[in-house]
Amino acid sequence: MARLTLVDGGAEERQPGRDAGAVSDGEALDAYSRAVTSVADRLGPSVANLRVERRTRRGLAQGGGSGVVIAPDGYLLTSAHVVDGTGTDVRASFPDGRILDAEVVGSDSLSDLAVIRTVGDGLPAAELGDAGELRVGQLVVAIGNPLGFTGSVTAGVVSALGRSLPTEARGRLVENVIQTDAALNPGNSGGALADGAGRVVGINTAVAGVGLGLAVPIDAATLRIVSSLLSDGRVRRAYLGIAGGPRPLPPRLARSLGREAAVEVVEVVDGSPAARAGIRPEDLIVEVDGQSIADVSTLQRLMGPERIGAPLPVRVIRAGRDLELELVPSELS
Repeated sequence: MARLTLVDGGAEERQPGRDAGAVSDGEALDAYSRAVTSVADRLGPSVANLRVERRTRRGLAQGGGSGVVIAPDGYLLTSAHVVDGTGTDVRASFPDGRILDAEVVGSDSLSDLAVIRTVGDGLPAAELGDAGELRVGQLVVAIGNPLGFTGSVTAGVVSALGRSLPTEARGRLVENVIQTDAALNPGNSGGALADGAGRVVGINTAVAGVGLGLAVPIDAATLRIVSSLLSDGRVRRAYLGIAGGPRPLPPRLARSLGREAAVEVVEVVDGSPAARAGIRPEDLIVEVDGQSIADVSTLQRLMGPERIGAPLPVRVIRAGRDLELELVPSELS
């Protein structure tokens, strides 16, 4: 008959020949560990190591990063800065041992997203989630290839949401960037940031400091970008030709307009659509096409391809005067 041993006032059946202090691997896995290992098992096969060679004036330059399979017929999503450059050759290595050549289908430096395609088929596609459902403090798992180590997994939490990441183009921001404390290192760029269910909610893009990683969110806006890259190889955007930032409105003006902030124009590019429309530095942009403008990200979201060449009413406050101007955006090159 098996003996019973008291543990914290309860009774536990002790198996013959088993040390009372021994704990099985399964018992040692707490809920956090089980969540992380589940994500790694589910998503790991979909994350590839990318080896990139670029032809430069000095010869071949080598780099690398990660990519996430988004379609079984060979399409991968990665960071634009991983594969940008002329004469770029890409090779993708998968956890199952396959090494496949890849080509760049489309790249968008303003969102730091790119789509590549390998010559392979039957690849394990990751499930894409919605970063809009994330909450600060939520568990996230980063899978990539830091320092060239394939399939490395780190875990952490969402530290902040709604961050903005400056791009190489002055005045352009990647919106709603996810900040996480999951460790990211060189080579993680283009890899997956996943929620606890193993759905990809971001593409790792940058390390801003120790314990501060940034990821481009997977949401409705980025899915439109991915769709454009797949169909056209590029993303078309309307261009105004201004640089600016948010500014609180004076109390009297805020009460009369029913809002608290606007975008102050800091600079107007010579010969740009904004310059031709008569917009000047220090103007406060309060409305575009009837929509309230309180920050730069709202203004950027309005600059879709349908705006190119179409008259756009802009309401500005200049030295206390309320002005209506008409602006015709051009295409951002």
